[in-house]
Amino acid sequence: MNAGDIEKMIKAAIPDAAVSIRDLAGDGDHYAAEVVSESFRGKSRVQQHQMVYQALQGNMGGALHALALQTSAPK
Repeated sequence: MNAGDIEKMIKAAIPDAAVSIRDLAGDGDHYAAEVVSESFRGKSRVQQHQMVYQALQGNMGGALHALALQTSAPK
């Protein structure tokens, strides 16, 4: 997966999300993502991460090997 595909999948599921993706190893398998969305407000960190993983439609552990994830609601 490339960073653009990851961003598109997250934004399709969480339309108001501000998404920033970095390729950590330059190999297209290890990424860091920062996702900020109003829909995260009032949810636990685990719930926020679950929303992002759902958006990735089962690609975690397959096409996408590793994703360091930071989520938050806007300040």
